Amino acid sequence: MVFKVGLLGLGTVGTGTAKILLDSERRHPLLRSLEIHKVGVRSLDKPRDVELPQSCLTTDLAAIVNDPEIDIIVEVLGGLEPARTLILQALAQGKHVVTANKAVVSRYGGELFTAANKAGVYVLLEAAVGGGIPVIQPLKQALGVNRIQAVTGIVNGTTNYILTRMQEEGGDFEPILQDAQQLGYAEADPTADVDGWDAADKIAILASLAFGGRIDREAVYCEGIRQVSAADISYAKKLGFVIKLLAIARRNPTADHPTADHPTADSLQVRVHPTLVPKEHPLASVNGVYNAILVEGDPIGQVMFFGPGAGEGPTASAVVSDVMNIAATLHMESPATEKLPNPLLACSHEDYCTISPMDALVSRFYLRLLVKDRPGVIGHLGTTFGQHSVSLESIVQIGMQDNLAELVVVTHEVQEGNFQKAVAELRGFGETDAIASVLRVL
Repeated sequence: MVFKVGLLGLGTVGTGTAKILLDSERRHPLLRSLEIHKVGVRSLDKPRDVELPQSCLTTDLAAIVNDPEIDIIVEVLGGLEPARTLILQALAQGKHVVTANKAVVSRYGGELFTAANKAGVYVLLEAAVGGGIPVIQPLKQALGVNRIQAVTGIVNGTTNYILTRMQEEGGDFEPILQDAQQLGYAEADPTADVDGWDAADKIAILASLAFGGRIDREAVYCEGIRQVSAADISYAKKLGFVIKLLAIARRNPTADHPTADHPTADSLQVRVHPTLVPKEHPLASVNGVYNAILVEGDPIGQVMFFGPGAGEGPTASAVVSDVMNIAATLHMESPATEKLPNPLLACSHEDYCTISPMDALVSRFYLRLLVKDRPGVIGHLGTTFGQHSVSLESIVQIGMQDNLAELVVVTHEVQEGNFQKAVAELRGFGETDAIASVLRVL
């Protein structure tokens, strides 16, 4: 059974998606059932970073969503239009849709999901929040048994990169923003990022999933980082905080006597703004372009999702994971596979993997040993390791214990079998009192 995919857009994410779908080697076997049928592009003549038959490419996007041969539409165009219209057309044609478009979902999600439910198809959006971080599906499934109290995230890599640089260098916002633009970490027009709009789109989506209701995107409070200064960063640091742009969705505490000032338990806080975060908080150490989402619920407690929040590979990974989930559904609906289990829930592995023996491991090593404090001992250590092809990064005498010299050795990457032979030989060396510790170095 082959399921045909129509790809709308061949930019950064679209290219990454095509690369995965065209190369299923050592990936889930279900990917072999997916075929790129048509790809919608702006220009047929533009050079591409992925090899596709010219016959696959078209500038007629509407023809793709209306093609009766296509089962799944992948929308990675970005922007509100024509993405919204094309998604609605695809749903009306009974096609499943995968999208990475957080702006469309946060603003028109109600319309899209109503249309999908009416047509009996799915709209999946793992790539819309957090790039390659799998957070949408866990909120919908694995964490769905919990009563979610809060979702707090660093969900915009550009602002996190700028604030991290300000924290580390003591610089002001504007020059670091300009540098981020030159390095490609910020757009030429950074408004959506630095003013918090992108993060607001994402927390609206996460809040809807976490709390089981639609979120009015216009009701999300949104404040960016333009006003954060080097002085603010410095003072926060002295007080034991770091400043992060946080996207927060939280269920309000129960109010026995609800008033305008004390909302009921059924209401939510959904907001984006710069926040002083205690240095010991799990989100405080999330730096650079990385994203992280902290979910708090009952009975699970706290769970944090961390990873790259953007980029070709990470975002494409999330897109294709959704495509594969839909393929599993189509597989189950096929009459030919009526009695077979869901391929994503069943174990499809039949052969045992080959596990390399520890002797073949290549690693760095840390060795601490106690030796008699005599001339030539360190030289003997070096010679012994050299005879077993173990390259040393450092040998340091760190002190004395009961008239014995305490040495610490750190190796370069070496084969474990060779290292262990050298250590065994050192154990038998008359000047060695004890091998106190052997640890591997990551």
